[in-house]
Amino acid sequence: QVQLVESGGGLVQPGGSLRLSCAASGFIFSSFAMTWVRQAPGKGLEWVSFIYSNGDTAYADSVKGRFTISRDNAKNTLYLQMNNLNPEDTAVYYCTYQGRKGQGAQVTVSS
Repeated sequence: QVQLVESGGGLVQPGGSLRLSCAASGFIFSSFAMTWVRQAPGKGLEWVSFIYSNGDTAYADSVKGRFTISRDNAKNTLYLQMNNLNPEDTAVYYCTYQGRKGQGAQVTVSS
């Protein structure tokens, strides 16, 4: 069955960086687009970024220029490099595939 396991979250100061990973299994990872979404405390899900199977990417305006999505098809792993983080980036981050998501990774940006 499909499994998505996020990791790499944590507590970081404003201006800091984190890299999230999402280990995928149960489907042909290289053939499908993948997405990162996030949910801030008390808010709904917000789309962050996606990457097509051919490597083309797109970003929400709120993260453009700061976040970079990438994938390693040999490792069935999706990444999200997050730089210049600010408190508004505090959220649980999920990787998604066809509506499915993992358990999430908590990112907290605070001084």
